[in-house]
Amino acid sequence: MKHSGKILFAAGVAVLLSGVAAGTASAKDKINLMLNWTPGADHAPIFYALEQGWYDKAGIELTVESGKGSAMSAQAVGAGASPMGIAEMGTAFVANSKGADLVAVMTLYANSPFVLYWKKSSGIKGPQDFAGRTLGNPPADAARVMWPAFAQATNLPKDAVNFVNLAPQAKMPTLVAGRVDIISDFYNGHDVKIRELGDDLGSLRWSDVGINPYGNSFIVNRDFLNKKPAAVKAFVQVTQKAYAACVATAKPCIDALLKQASGLEERAMTDQWARVKELMADPYTTGTALGGFEKGRMAATYDLVKTYFEIEKPFDPQSAYTNDFLSTDIKMAAQ
Repeated sequence: MKHSGKILFAAGVAVLLSGVAAGTASAKDKINLMLNWTPGADHAPIFYALEQGWYDKAGIELTVESGKGSAMSAQAVGAGASPMGIAEMGTAFVANSKGADLVAVMTLYANSPFVLYWKKSSGIKGPQDFAGRTLGNPPADAARVMWPAFAQATNLPKDAVNFVNLAPQAKMPTLVAGRVDIISDFYNGHDVKIRELGDDLGSLRWSDVGINPYGNSFIVNRDFLNKKPAAVKAFVQVTQKAYAACVATAKPCIDALLKQASGLEERAMTDQWARVKELMADPYTTGTALGGFEKGRMAATYDLVKTYFEIEKPFDPQSAYTNDFLSTDIKMAAQ
């Protein structure tokens, strides 16, 4: 789904209320959140919290801006054009190495969403059958850039597959037509592929072979964080609450999403949300705090990005995230 221009959803009304108690007015903290992409199931809890008035009650006037990829979101937040956003963690690390100044304050995808898909009827049973096959994805696709890591983890030569350039929307039709043998994609859309290929669908999540970098996360401009720590904390904890509520009961959250974003299908969003829940759950988010980062895994994510992407100026990954604003009373349910 694509939208033209900015799409903003506001929580509360941008006016000061007078005549309260002692007659003083209280201004809310304005936060613009730039999404990583157009609204989808993984953003449903944000719209649910807006609908319930939770951000407003926490003193936040929140607007949600449709995005055009993690790179744009990371760049906008890092430069201060938007105080907060959602971006893939590796992309955020790359942005920081190029001069952006952002901090991750809550993870959305505690597990990597990367998956490889194929048709079983092609004779492929797993990575042992990838040699000499074609793999379709865009040239800058993270799965292509990090292919050497996958190859090493599965004992394949780096040149085992022949890459074919495909636009994101062409991946599945090209696989179905048999014009490529394998595609890379995100786990969110797993059910669409099941409906398309049924029992003929073969797949492997990268996390199943030990490659599990943190994925999409909530990021904040460091200057805004230093000036408005209470607002950031309020945003994070309301957002934790919203995601926990939607994990428990999905339908009200999907309904809130559908009211605000046109062109989405309820079934598709419900299926996607079920997969998002799997991506949200790891030992740290279920045991310590929903949305939390584990130090060792963040270091491993940074090392993976440093190895396969262009890190212009190395930095300590601990400086690029914090768990300080999370409520440890809110934990992810095991999936």
